[in-house]
Amino acid sequence: MMKLPDSPKNPHLLQKIQYFTDPISYLESNQEQYGDIFNAPILDNSKRQLLVSHPEGLKQLFTKDGQKFYAETVEFLRFIVGDESIFCLEGNSHKRARKLLMPLFHQEGISVYGQTICNRTEQVFSRLTPGTNFSAYRVAQEISTAIMSSIILGIYEEKRVQQLTQLMIEFWNSVSSPLIASVLYFPSLRKDLGAWSPWGYFRHLMEQIDQFLYTEIRDRRVQYDPARTNILDSLMSAEDEEGQRLNDQQLRDELISIIIGHPGVVSTISWALYWIHQHPEVGEKLLKELDTLDECPEAMTIFNLPYLTAVCQETLRIYPPAILTVPRVVKEPVELMGYELEPGTKVCACIYLTHHREYLYPESKKFQPERFLEKQYTPYEFLPFGGSSRRCIGDTLALFDIKLVLATILDNYQLALVNNQSVKPHLQGFGTLVPSSGVKMVFKGKR
Repeated sequence: MMKLPDSPKNPHLLQKIQYFTDPISYLESNQEQYGDIFNAPILDNSKRQLLVSHPEGLKQLFTKDGQKFYAETVEFLRFIVGDESIFCLEGNSHKRARKLLMPLFHQEGISVYGQTICNRTEQVFSRLTPGTNFSAYRVAQEISTAIMSSIILGIYEEKRVQQLTQLMIEFWNSVSSPLIASVLYFPSLRKDLGAWSPWGYFRHLMEQIDQFLYTEIRDRRVQYDPARTNILDSLMSAEDEEGQRLNDQQLRDELISIIIGHPGVVSTISWALYWIHQHPEVGEKLLKELDTLDECPEAMTIFNLPYLTAVCQETLRIYPPAILTVPRVVKEPVELMGYELEPGTKVCACIYLTHHREYLYPESKKFQPERFLEKQYTPYEFLPFGGSSRRCIGDTLALFDIKLVLATILDNYQLALVNNQSVKPHLQGFGTLVPSSGVKMVFKGKR
């Protein structure tokens, strides 16, 4: 067995800069030169950070997860989500949290949110007038925040909804900013020089979000109603096997962990609108499929539409919600793809590179939803939400949101791209590839 895979010879700092300024070029050029596993010290100061993209390597990694590897939260993410978040827990604590949270995200649990998702989508589009140009990304942000207010936090008071919307859009925009991203990924730049400095601004923003969430938690405890259907109230009533419930900090940490996943939903909706309108034949097939439904179809009927599902899968394949999975750290000497890895070595599955393997996905840069109707991919070939015990716990809810928002838009409104220029991806702070232009569209009116 070989000791360690080859790695780029550039200094680590330069590699980080290359990754954050042009991640796709960095990943593809290194894969071409070094193969299916290479050393890429891009997330923190560790010198051994391997990226794996071969499905067999992912299978080895995920099946040994928890035995030979343990998950490690990226340091800046811990600052945001808190120590009690499911992202940061390990071993039995992680299993307990996952067991407590999982029922909230099963299909039978989320189906009650269907009408709310459709209503919130229509409310946002009702503000547009024919001929108006808009950013699909910005509109998706508004829809996602409105949905989040209702189904995650159970907030319907317009003033509070607007307050949360302002905070969350400011948060998402901040982590897309190169300045904020630099202080997140380069600890030496974290100097609080007041609200006008990048780190001071971000800390102040997090304090405002925390204040909002803790106020909501305290108010809800006083006015607790188990009949309300939202994730916060469900979390408050959830008990583990010993009858223990989550305290205020645990509730805050789990809520923020769910909330920060929404940029992936926003990005997927905006990318899907881009692909659908760049390829009119895709939109026509989707409309034909939607036309087969009853006048008031159930949410799960929409969720299970095969072509809509394929369109969403292809969107998630080309630009997944996260480029990399959660890092795994070697606990004891282990073999991975013919290499002998020492304790302390970090390994990430590179979702983007896996999704663009040509033998799996011929002409991988082309948008072709039919590939998901023709073939069933394994969890090691298609993994937009990660894998193993660290797979995103809210993946079903995310897909539910995406599908119902797209179906509502396409079935009720006519949109068009402002121009047919290709849209390039931009790396957002948490590793999401968002459309750099926001996808400029024009609202043509109701269908």
